[in-house]
Amino acid sequence: MKLGLFNETEEDLKNEFKIVRKVLKKGLKILDIKTCEFNIIVVDNNYIHELNKVYRGIDRETDVISFALEDDKTFNPEGRILGDIYISIDKAKSGAEEYGHSFLREFCFLSVHGMLHLLGYDHMNPDDEKVMFSLQDKILEASNIRR
Repeated sequence: MKLGLFNETEEDLKNEFKIVRKVLKKGLKILDIKTCEFNIIVVDNNYIHELNKVYRGIDRETDVISFALEDDKTFNPEGRILGDIYISIDKAKSGAEEYGHSFLREFCFLSVHGMLHLLGYDHMNPDDEKVMFSLQDKILEASNIRR
């Protein structure tokens, strides 16, 4: 896995980046994906609000947005280049507080959630949601990331 981790905020995320890298590697192993490449970019609410507005037509901030580069899952020259995941640090902090768990847990959750979207999973209907959320839980549990 080639994972680019970019912090566009003033927060020190070195520890979180180290842990999320391990969690995502564990997730790819569970999903039996041997090689892939993607980025996580941590931004503030203003930045993600603008992304959400421009690319999704939704005029508000959100916690995570994934931009998948891959439409044809059969293409695999030397590995998969998946795309980019943008995470709002502000929403991650408020989500951790709202759900009563640590910032690290919320950051790992959003990272796994974004990675699954890049891999083609979605939660637009109940059946797909069940599959995706079950995988999220399995990956986080296997990585000892708990509420």
